[in-house]
Amino acid sequence: MEYALAVENGPETIPGGTGLLLVHPSIGETDRIDTDFLKTDTDAFLVVSTRTTAREVEQKLEYYDVDEEKATILDTLSVERGYSRRSSDDVYYVSAPDDLDGVVDRVERFLSETDGKRRVSVDSLTEMAYYADDDAVYEAAAEVLELLATHDAVGIFHLSEEVHEVATLDRFRELFDGVITLDETGAVEVSL
Repeated sequence: MEYALAVENGPETIPGGTGLLLVHPSIGETDRIDTDFLKTDTDAFLVVSTRTTAREVEQKLEYYDVDEEKATILDTLSVERGYSRRSSDDVYYVSAPDDLDGVVDRVERFLSETDGKRRVSVDSLTEMAYYADDDAVYEAAAEVLELLATHDAVGIFHLSEEVHEVATLDRFRELFDGVITLDETGAVEVSL
């Protein structure tokens, strides 16, 4: 299955099973790339949010005019921070951003329980590594990439270049099928 990419300077389409790494500066405006990726040529999508709560994700989707009917959100922050949680059919929670098994399990369930063109956004690997460690996050990302390939889905994974060692950045770049690089000026480069 082919998916429209909708990322400037990238190819028109990418095949199912593709995992893309979005490398960005800490202050980078990633929302535009992320939401364009999610709302194009999609039947259902999952946002794994390690930086913001489900409510903030919903506000972002609404602001960027993304069809929330297609959204499933995995909130990894609210439980740990003691925020009130409103369970619903399309919002799920794990205990913390370092509950990597819980994150992988929820991605697997999402992909198993939905049909058609599915997309996954992981925002962000950097935040997961802050709570866990680089090796554990690398392994979890590899597991999610396998799930994308198995289910003919596509994914985008955020990574802040200013936080990690060069060797860590290179290791993650090699794991993915393609890299989208966003610089401080907002310029986008895509290499597949």
